[in-house]
Amino acid sequence: MNSMESMFALASEADDSFSNASTWERGGQLWASNEQRTLTCCRVVDETHDVKTFEFRVGDGLPVRFEPGQFMTVSAIVQGQAVERCYTISSPPTRPWLVSITVKRVPDGVMSNWLHENMKPGTLLRAYGPSGAFTPTAAPAAKSLYLSAGSGVTPLMSMTRASIDLGLNRDVVFVHSARTPADIIFREELRRLVGLSPRLRTYFVCEGAGDEGWSGPTGRLSLQLLSQWVPDYAEREVFTCGPAGYMNAVRELLREGGHDPARYHQESFDIGAGIAAEPAAPESTAAHDTFTVKLARSSKAFAMSASETVLSAARKAGVAIPSSCSQGICGTCKTKVLEGTVDMKHNGGIREREVQKGFRLLCCSRPTSDLVLEL
Repeated sequence: MNSMESMFALASEADDSFSNASTWERGGQLWASNEQRTLTCCRVVDETHDVKTFEFRVGDGLPVRFEPGQFMTVSAIVQGQAVERCYTISSPPTRPWLVSITVKRVPDGVMSNWLHENMKPGTLLRAYGPSGAFTPTAAPAAKSLYLSAGSGVTPLMSMTRASIDLGLNRDVVFVHSARTPADIIFREELRRLVGLSPRLRTYFVCEGAGDEGWSGPTGRLSLQLLSQWVPDYAEREVFTCGPAGYMNAVRELLREGGHDPARYHQESFDIGAGIAAEPAAPESTAAHDTFTVKLARSSKAFAMSASETVLSAARKAGVAIPSSCSQGICGTCKTKVLEGTVDMKHNGGIREREVQKGFRLLCCSRPTSDLVLEL
């Protein structure tokens, strides 16, 4: 095993070594997914007319360890309000001294517009540590199929860059969908990477030809087109990222084509879409039940209804707990429950081994008894 490959092995071992699966060793320090650090912008790259890549170094100049496909939650004060958004790390972990996010400017997107208008070399940005389970290290395979649309290309680009850097010689087919040829993010780099790896193939499909002399397929990805490009798609581990509608369509397309759902993986939130609505309370919850929540470190306490999530109740009580997606996806609010029980309905933001160690996602946990939290 060479030094680059051992980096991924160490990242996987870190999951067993630390109580938080999203905590990685950084030059003797720990950067947990619920801990903020300062990033310094080093470079801004125009990818398309409305997409930019922002490259950062960590304030202390130390390397960052993460897995390809993971994301960070960045924070900024925009028009006097604190705003947090999740963005996938588009750079590979094989280049740990620079961490980049690739952001599409969205109409009315508070954070994306702020980044496009304000971020330049030397600008500081606060961010929480890497997090997320959408990574090929969780489902290693000899043959993979990457399906993306729009800015959903970013986690798959990190995976592809890492695989090329490591010389893993994996059989990867990368199919990307875009509105027009001008909207294809990383188009030229992907073409260059194909030249570096004979086992990497890329295909693009555009909704319209735009102003270019586009000779490729137009419309949307279909089972017929996928079968033509990737006849053995049913044998591949599939990783998908893009708008929710795209991922739903792809999942149905693969189901129709006989692909095993157990070999399908998708990023579960719209990148950069921001904090989502809090999950609804189960109808069976007895709203009149009231419980007490105590914080072991700060000695604070507050009362809450059984119909609320612990995160929501903590905010009402003035207790600041790091969070981002609020849907049990990102893992930012992961906290150890020292005493008591909760009903947790998460969406992949926590692993079973963490649950066994007593951790819960407060954004999607409702109390079923009095609680003592490690806060």
